[in-house]
Amino acid sequence: MRKTDLDMTQTDPTRARYADIVDPDVYVSGVPHATFKRLREEDPVSWWDEKEGSGFWALTRYEDIVSASQNPKVFSSSRGIRLEEMTDEELQARQTMMEMDPPEHTNYRRIVQPPFTYREVGAAEAGIRLLARSVVEKVRGQKAFDFVDAIARQLPMRMLGKMLGIPDEDGPWLVKQGDALIGNADPEFTSHPVGIVNTDAYRLMPFRSPVSQDLFAYAEKQARLRREKPTDDVVSMLLRPKRDGEPLSEHEFKNFFTLLVAAGNDTTRYTMAAGMLALLEHPDQLALLRDHPDLMASATEEILRWGTVTMHFRRTALQDIELRGKRISRGDKVVLFFISGDYDDRQFPDPFCFDIRRSPNEHLAFGLKSPHKCIGEHLARVEIRVLLEELLPRLTSIRLCGPVERLRSNFISGIKHLPLEASWT
Repeated sequence: MRKTDLDMTQTDPTRARYADIVDPDVYVSGVPHATFKRLREEDPVSWWDEKEGSGFWALTRYEDIVSASQNPKVFSSSRGIRLEEMTDEELQARQTMMEMDPPEHTNYRRIVQPPFTYREVGAAEAGIRLLARSVVEKVRGQKAFDFVDAIARQLPMRMLGKMLGIPDEDGPWLVKQGDALIGNADPEFTSHPVGIVNTDAYRLMPFRSPVSQDLFAYAEKQARLRREKPTDDVVSMLLRPKRDGEPLSEHEFKNFFTLLVAAGNDTTRYTMAAGMLALLEHPDQLALLRDHPDLMASATEEILRWGTVTMHFRRTALQDIELRGKRISRGDKVVLFFISGDYDDRQFPDPFCFDIRRSPNEHLAFGLKSPHKCIGEHLARVEIRVLLEELLPRLTSIRLCGPVERLRSNFISGIKHLPLEASWT
């Protein structure tokens, strides 16, 4: 259904069947699940007009999303992975491995893959647990706190710092810059929210954000330090030659560093927040998890499905193709709505039931088995599971004590503030 056909009298996007899935303001009140459900049933390959853009096809069924994700020869990432359309100049200036298809994407991905493998993350779990414990202990005893700021932000931030090899004292500043990138449409996180103020002056910078300039300068400093004294952190890995023997250019290095900062904290933080809220809203599941901590791994997967923080990725059709009776033309934008696929009852029985015992649970939160599957999936899983394992036994009670505030974004589903009241052991 085209945007011009929307029933704009609907005011609650969580229940509205005709919400505007393009408008970032819609998501401030929650994901418009009723709209995605209607699309899955009535128009699973739907066309959406845009005020600023050429329009796009929205894929909302799990099966179609998986198929397109695994077919980069037809559905390409090379023109961008967000709704924004970039000129050739902008694309060249802002390109990372996210805007590449195999085999080029694979070659860049290998640069930083080693510390994120299942084996390496498993070996690091004891250290991650110590960090999680210290985060929880710092909050323990506080009656009221913001779960996002006090807990969910802290563990991923400290892990990001360790991965990048940066000083602990730089972590808060770095995460603040990452917030401005990922939350580039939210006035709380950036002085230049996209869609609200004119960001053309920064169109050649990652995420059209002025903080990219500061991150570039910081990246240059870190590169200079590693060249003087090489280490085994991710920044040093970025400076090593690729398989073809050539190192990243200075510009490629800075873009890659900025991508890691943007992706290395926010998504895990928002998943933790979504998981905590889900457990509070489903006290039977929280009680079950307390009584059966052996369900923690399964609960983590359900939290990932339930939150699906990265709501979509965009692709561009490289050829004319017909899908469910719709003619997609070469050059059309095709948007894969993971947030819709993860609630498709064709794949997930009773999808709106939060069930920590759900099995199987082949969710799309990490991109499933696509070339762009999240490089940090194993680390994120361990961080979420370990945090819950350290937090829940130390709580005697916990409840929501204020309004839940959500990110203004049609790209990332994020809880910015989650005020809680707790009693501790």
